[in-house]
Amino acid sequence: MKILLLGGSSFLGRAFASQALDRGHEVTTFNRGVSATDLAGVESVRGDRDSADDLARLVDGRNWDAVVDTSAQQPAQAALSARLLRERAGHYTFVSSVHAFTDWPAQVITEDSPRHPCPADTPPDQPFSNVLKAGCERAVLEEFGAERAVILNSGLLIGPYENGGRLPWWLERMACGGRVLAPGDPTRTMQVIDVRDFAAFGLDLLTAGTAGRYVTTAPAGRLTFGEWLETCREVAGAAGTKLVWVDDAPLLAEGPDKVEPWSELPLWAPDLPEMAGIWLADTSRAEAAGLRCRPFAETARDTWDWLQARGPAVDTDAEGRKGRPGALVRQGIEPAKEQRLLAAHG
Repeated sequence: MKILLLGGSSFLGRAFASQALDRGHEVTTFNRGVSATDLAGVESVRGDRDSADDLARLVDGRNWDAVVDTSAQQPAQAALSARLLRERAGHYTFVSSVHAFTDWPAQVITEDSPRHPCPADTPPDQPFSNVLKAGCERAVLEEFGAERAVILNSGLLIGPYENGGRLPWWLERMACGGRVLAPGDPTRTMQVIDVRDFAAFGLDLLTAGTAGRYVTTAPAGRLTFGEWLETCREVAGAAGTKLVWVDDAPLLAEGPDKVEPWSELPLWAPDLPEMAGIWLADTSRAEAAGLRCRPFAETARDTWDWLQARGPAVDTDAEGRKGRPGALVRQGIEPAKEQRLLAAHG
């Protein structure tokens, strides 16, 4: 098949490109060439997806069997690309997010859960908001129709080349050694999916010509937060690295040492009503359609191997949180703050 990737050079796009090439497909990528280098073997077209002229140049004289859109963040972006491609491609896979559902993360979601009422014609350049993904979905469906499109509502993606920094932060923290602040309940389950498994599932649907919507993450209950941290410690931990578990309550207490869930201690989701469904998305439809997820230990090892080849994070912000130029999010607690909390509660 001839596949167009809108994006296609970093993390999720890279995973789609790599697996599509391995399966013998012809792959074209369209991106600005800023985030990462395109894989050898793809036809690389440079351009800005916000530019109608650049998109017109992309489609001039080209046709594809299918499009995979991993990069649209604004409904106007999705609408422009889908409009220009609807007569140039037979199928459109749009990678959305569980953020598109109004009930998430407070409640369990399925494919039939209500979505944010963001219209397809939302004006461009809106401030970043989770509701925008719902508008992107509507824009794609308006142009391609439900019978020619797949919407993948992604859960949290992890794995090699991760640009969100969550698994890399924990691995690098374990490698630093010492006493590590482990927040909350170690038995609380998680839902995270290896980016390679996500891409494999998306390509399976694409090549089969499948249409519809799929909540796409690992099945609930496969992994606990304790297993996540222990695996990271086993994979990357220095001699003497020790997890010190601290309950939610003192970490959430008001004051200078209050910890921000999710970002200061990545993926820590306290037992709060507004986060009750965060790791409970219903993936039964995706599983029935063939979704398979590898063990977390394999993902952690492969990500650590990639980090060793890439080298440690080289940039920090004013609070000491690690990051790299171009990273999506800066992750991690300031080291002195972690030590204060360990001294007080560990």
